[in-house]
Amino acid sequence: MTRNAIFWYDELPSPIGLLRLVADDHGLREIWFEHGRHQKSPQPGWRRAAEPLAQARQQLEEYFAGARQQFELSLHPHGTPFQQEVWWELARIPYGTTISYGELARRIGQPLAMRAVGAANGRNPLPIVLPCHRVIGSNGSLTGFGGGLPTKRYLLSMESRVAHGDLFSAERFRH
Repeated sequence: MTRNAIFWYDELPSPIGLLRLVADDHGLREIWFEHGRHQKSPQPGWRRAAEPLAQARQQLEEYFAGARQQFELSLHPHGTPFQQEVWWELARIPYGTTISYGELARRIGQPLAMRAVGAANGRNPLPIVLPCHRVIGSNGSLTGFGGGLPTKRYLLSMESRVAHGDLFSAERFRH
């Protein structure tokens, strides 16, 4: 992480567990799951503050309530140019739909780079906002996800219900 940069973090209770949000002066940098493969604790020098992350919190709460399908946030994920290309393409996957890793590789103009695309997808620092959960195996199977497969299944199911007009009470998903 950049020297002398200020990083803020806050935690958001959600239907999939506690989410840790991290931002810098340029925007939202990371979202970490409470449980999952890549857990992360606040780093020395990070400041806990709700205000710098208020817009991200609000939009994520709206997403989980079924009231938001696209995020309108300043984002600042850190990664290689290839990872960035994959991550920005994730944002173009429509809400409530899925694509395969092969399709994602084709969309970035590198149809033979499925494994590299999968690796970049797995390094996505902004899950949910850059919806890596919408990428599945070519046979339709749910493949790895940093928040765990039950979380991926939940997100896809929730989006499918909302996208197809299946009404549900947002209250039943709150802690």
